[in-house]
Amino acid sequence: MPRKHGFSTIAIHAGQEPEPLTGAVSFPIFATSTYVQEELGKPRLGYEYSRVSNPTRDRLEQNLAALEGGRAARVFASGMAAINAICTLLHKGDHVLCTQNVYGGTPRLFNQLLAHYGMEFTYVDTGDLRAVSKAIRRNTKLIFVETPTNPLMNLTDLAAIAAIAHRRKGIDLVVDNTFMSPYFQQPITFGADMVVHSTTKFLNGHSDGLGGVVVCTRPDQAERLGFIQKAAGAILSPFEAWLILRGVKTLAVRMEKHDTNGRAVAEFLSRQRKIKAVYYPGLPNHPQYELAARQMSGFGSMIAFETGSLSNAKRVLKRVRVCSTGESLGGVETLISHPATMTHAALGPKGRKAVGITDGLVRISVGIENLEDILSDLDQALG
Repeated sequence: MPRKHGFSTIAIHAGQEPEPLTGAVSFPIFATSTYVQEELGKPRLGYEYSRVSNPTRDRLEQNLAALEGGRAARVFASGMAAINAICTLLHKGDHVLCTQNVYGGTPRLFNQLLAHYGMEFTYVDTGDLRAVSKAIRRNTKLIFVETPTNPLMNLTDLAAIAAIAHRRKGIDLVVDNTFMSPYFQQPITFGADMVVHSTTKFLNGHSDGLGGVVVCTRPDQAERLGFIQKAAGAILSPFEAWLILRGVKTLAVRMEKHDTNGRAVAEFLSRQRKIKAVYYPGLPNHPQYELAARQMSGFGSMIAFETGSLSNAKRVLKRVRVCSTGESLGGVETLISHPATMTHAALGPKGRKAVGITDGLVRISVGIENLEDILSDLDQALG
């Protein structure tokens, strides 16, 4: 669909055109593993085997590429499978520069798996552009950025870091855009070479399906990642693809409500005497507020706040009633979690201390329930 259309129109129509045989408005789930070939070597419409390609999955890839303004997209069985697929584009001896404060599963993958295959990883505050430039090596092939970061909501200047990455040929900038979704942030417009999402989160939006996507800007990326889908097999099932296609149709209206509720919850938390700090780029006192306003069209619904101790954090999580204690994010329901024992447990105490994650830190993914109910629930939990 031409980019001249608005976001909601693209979300609802790009790749989501009615199925041509029956006219079904909701593109169907092609729940098949293989396809009949009427003549040897000439599969019908190019479909041979669903690990290689599937009509439902193809439609989702078209849709997500359009939403991010990319050339193509490749979907995988999870967000981590998508990040792993990006890393299989690299070779032994290649160096990756990664944002210091990212989702705990990312350094777990890098340090405990991929490092054994000869890849090198360095972690740096990518909000510090001088530190980024200094950390680049001759063998650097990838700069992996998460912005805002999980869970401390630190930002990276996307245009500036893209310029740094592209000063030398052969370095790609990859941006994990899961927290913002393409509705509030489009890294490709700032120079990113690839964008990755855990589609499990806001893109799906209903906490009922796992998935990941890599949006590409070049044909060679798309071709290679398509081969990785085929060769490694960590592909998205047709049913999961359909769930995301369904979820994306309401992405714009959901994100607007997430944002409205998120801003209000952040302001509420910032007024609570028992809370030591609130991490949310939509608060004017956030050190990167102006950058957030410049490269994001909304502030979203991801917030972290400091309770001061593990016992305080446990007390809050035990007392919530409308909010649900859970490890994920981005669903219509408000989810509250404890990074030190959930998303970032794999870092260990020293690793968490190095990036500023304390035992008293709580993360909240604000849902789209009635705002008054969320605030009332948090008020009694903090009381």
